[in-house]
Amino acid sequence: MATSQLAVEGLRNWDQFKLIDFKPKEIEDKDIDIRIEFCGVCGSDVHSNYGRLGEASLGESRNRRLLARSPGVGPGVTEFKVGDRVGVGAQIGACYSCDRCKGGAENYCTKGVDTYNAKYPNGDIAQGGYSTAIRANERFVFKIPDEVELEDAAPMMCAGLTVFAPLKYHGAGPGKSVGVMGIGGLGHFAIQFAQALGSDRIIAFSHSENKKNDALEMGATDFVITANKNFPEAWKDTVDIMICTIDASKHMPLTDILATLKVHGRCVMVAIPDDHLPPIHAFDLVPSGIMLAGSHIGSKADVIEMLELAANKKVKSRTEILDMSKAGEAVKNLKNNNVRYRFVLRSDI
Repeated sequence: MATSQLAVEGLRNWDQFKLIDFKPKEIEDKDIDIRIEFCGVCGSDVHSNYGRLGEASLGESRNRRLLARSPGVGPGVTEFKVGDRVGVGAQIGACYSCDRCKGGAENYCTKGVDTYNAKYPNGDIAQGGYSTAIRANERFVFKIPDEVELEDAAPMMCAGLTVFAPLKYHGAGPGKSVGVMGIGGLGHFAIQFAQALGSDRIIAFSHSENKKNDALEMGATDFVITANKNFPEAWKDTVDIMICTIDASKHMPLTDILATLKVHGRCVMVAIPDDHLPPIHAFDLVPSGIMLAGSHIGSKADVIEMLELAANKKVKSRTEILDMSKAGEAVKNLKNNNVRYRFVLRSDI
C-alpha cells in the first residue's frame, strides 16, 4: 500500500507540515487498508505537536480521527468488506488478551496503541490520519451508518466518543439532568448526545454569553454564565452528571462545579489539562456523596452505539472543513481557539 502523509519535523515547527512518504505497519490477518477521505483535528494533535504530551516521535503525522472507505481487507477479517464506509478513532491497537480487552474495555488496555505518535509491539510506528491511507486491525475500525456523512462522523471518532461513553456509563437519559462545562469541540457533542439519550435537563455552563444561542439550538435547556460569582449557589443540587471539558486548570472552577451536583452526582473529566487540577477538600465530596471521575475515549461497543444514536437522532457535527494540505492553518487556529466547533480535513494529498 503506497502511502503519503503530512508530517512535522520538530517541536519548533509544530504547525509546519510537509508531505512525505511512509511505510505502513506490517500487515496482519485481521488488518484493513483504509483510504482516507476526511480526518478530524483534535486539541491533542496540537498538544502532541509542540510537546505538551511529552517528546514526540518526530517526522510523523499527528492526527487520529479519520473516515474513509476500505480498499482492502485481510484474510482474517470478518466484520468488513471492500468498499465499506469506515472510521478509525484515537486508538489503533491493544494486546487483545488481557482481562480488559476480553471484557470489552480495550480502550483501557494497559498496552494500547494510540493512532499516532505511538509504537506497535514490533516497533512499527502508528502514523496517524493526516495521510492518504492507514492500516488498522478490525477491532479498531468502525462501520459508518449510511445516514451519517463521513465529514460529520470524523470528529465523532474522538470528540463525540469522548463524551458519549461517560454519558452512557454514568446514566444520562430520562429522569437525569446533565451539565456540560465548556461549550467547544467536546461540549457541543455532549449537549447533543445528552439530548439524544433523552436527558430531562441539559445545562450548558460557559464563561460568557458568546455561545448561548448555539448551546440552546443544539439542545441545552438552560445556559449558565460561570463568570457570575453566584452561579454555584443558584445551581446548587441541580446536576446528576457533569461533563467537564475545560482544558486549562487555571480556568476551572472545580469546587464550584462540584457544588452544583445532587446527592451521588458525578463530575467526569474528559479534557486533559497539562497541569494539575485545582485543589479540592474532602468536604467538597463527602457531604453529598459525589464522585469525581475520569474517562478515556470508549470501547468498540460504545462507538457502534454512538453512531447508531447519531444516525437515529440526527446528531450533527458542527465543523469547518479545510483541505488536508492546510493542516498547519487548522492546528494554529485550534490552538488559538478560533474554530466552531471542530476542524475536519478533506483529503487533497
